[in-house]
Amino acid sequence: MISIIGLSRRGRHGAPARPGTDQDAGSAAVELTLLAPLIILMLLLIVYAGRAVNARGQVDTAAHTAARAASLARTPTLAIAAAQAAVAPDLTGNTGPCTALTVEVDTSQFRPGGVVRATVACRLDQSDLAAGLPVPGGRTVTAAAAVPIDLYRGVTATAAAWPPAGTDSSSREQV
Repeated sequence: MISIIGLSRRGRHGAPARPGTDQDAGSAAVELTLLAPLIILMLLLIVYAGRAVNARGQVDTAAHTAARAASLARTPTLAIAAAQAAVAPDLTGNTGPCTALTVEVDTSQFRPGGVVRATVACRLDQSDLAAGLPVPGGRTVTAAAAVPIDLYRGVTATAAAWPPAGTDSSSREQV
């Protein structure tokens, strides 16, 4: 056997190894056995984080959708109903990530030029991934959005605030 720059195969105690013998036989199986649980744990944590990020994006979008739907309504009561109806199908049921959903609509400034605010809270259940892991099985994801009400559109709930003082309220038209 020729040694190239001192890289010859050696056996036990530095003696030259016999051809056909391999001292590392079976070490790959042992390494895989030791590393497999860590790899599975890492994959579960990646899926856990991915679900949380996806739910956060869906709740952000739902809050904006709820605020937009509420801003298009004519009365505060219809605004609240429109916001809840716009959000519920996307976040609950078989396709949505939420086990519990809360939609709160602030219509205190519901007038032309005012603002409608919607807050959506989603209870996210990840207990199927968190079994045995040191991560919470459930968490609440919350998002809020505000949408202005068009200055030139009519709403029926604030006759006292619109039209401005000094104008004749009988000439007001609904758009």
